[in-house]
Parts: sequence; structure tokens; C-alpha cells
Amino acid sequence: MKHIMLVEDEVELAELVRDYLEAAGLEVSMFHDGQEAYDSFLQRKPSLMVLDLMVPRMDGLTICRKVREQSDLPIIMVTARTEEIDRVLGLNMGADDYVCKPFSPKELVARVQAVLRRLERKAEPEENTLFRMDKAQQRIWYQQKSLNLTPTEFRLLELFLDHVGQVYSRAQLLDHINPDSFDVADRVIDSHIKNLRRKISDAAETGNRHEWIQAVYGVGYRFEYPED
Repeated sequence: MKHIMLVEDEVELAELVRDYLEAAGLEVSMFHDGQEAYDSFLQRKPSLMVLDLMVPRMDGLTICRKVREQSDLPIIMVTARTEEIDRVLGLNMGADDYVCKPFSPKELVARVQAVLRRLERKAEPEENTLFRMDKAQQRIWYQQKSLNLTPTEFRLLELFLDHVGQVYSRAQLLDHINPDSFDVADRVIDSHIKNLRRKISDAAETGNRHEWIQAVYGVGYRFEYPED
């Protein structure tokens, strides 16, 4: 059974979320205090952490940073602060996904399950059979068809394929393709993503129109496999 660590200082909300997670067949340990949650993490590594940004004694960003220094544990960050900078900051600290209050407990459960599925897929590389990559030649094939990528497009798709499900802000993607791009608007990433989507779509078999590179509203993009 997958073990979820739920760190949330709003007791009623935490209990509601716990009930939904347990109904989905997940084991849940619940914490209302950041320091206690981190101390517990050091003793027992969960399968995933649902982490509120504003918890007492040790805030969510600090917990996220400290956890990420020693583990690749999946983290879904939760907050009532909806500004883009807060979302990007959480992702830069290493969070895998972001949920803003108020949210539906069903939505949170769905996101938890999606992140856990992505984790299982990473452990089963044979599922990545649609894409084939040769880093030395800087070439990527989709369904046995070469995508004819520019060097910039290759670097972007290489990053996505190596980190399926990870959300990246436009600034992070821009820094990846050109670390010295101080005066380049990060919206240029949208143009590269549009071209990547078109090239993958052109190579796809008829009827296969999955959106591999998905926009995350107010943050950036992630690469996703189709749901089973």
C-alpha cells in the first residue's frame, strides 16, 4: 500500500483529504506541524508528500528544500496563495505538482494517483517505446519517424523525456536551452513548444492525437504520457 504523508495545518481540511485518500486505497499519515512532519520523514520515507505551504514551525518551502536535498520523494504542494511567483518558487524548490486552495479533494486524489503512476512508469522504462533518443547524434524518433528537430527543440524534448511529469516554468526551460539568455523574453518558449507539438503531431499515426507537452496554467509545461 502506498504511504502518503499529508502536511496540512487546517485540521478539518486535512481530515477530509485523508478520508478521500484512504478511500482510494492509500495509507495516510497526517501532520499539522512542519517540524513534526520533517522529523517523521527522516524516520520513515513515504511514497509521496502532500505539503501545505504555510504550516507552523517549519514552512512548506523549507520542508521541500530539505527533503529534496536528500530524496527525490514526489511532493505535491498546496497553498492558498495563488500568485505565479509562489507557484514557480515551489517548483524551483523541487515540488512535482501544485494545487491552489480552494480545491476539490477528488482533484487532489487524482493528482496524487497521477504522480504515483508517473513514478511507476519511471521504474519501467520499457513503457517509453514510442520515443527513441540518440543523445550523441541529437536525434529523437517518434513512432519510428525522425522528428527533424532544431538543436533548441532537441534540448527541450530531451529534458521532457528525461523527466516525464515534471513541471517546468518558462524561465527554467529558457535557462536550460540558453543559460545566458538575460534579455530574451521567456514567452519564446511558447513558440518552441508549439513547434515541438506540431512535429510530434505530424509524425503521429492517424487517430493518435495525445497532447504530449501540456500547459500548466500560470506556471509552464510538463510532458505527460496518456492515461491508461
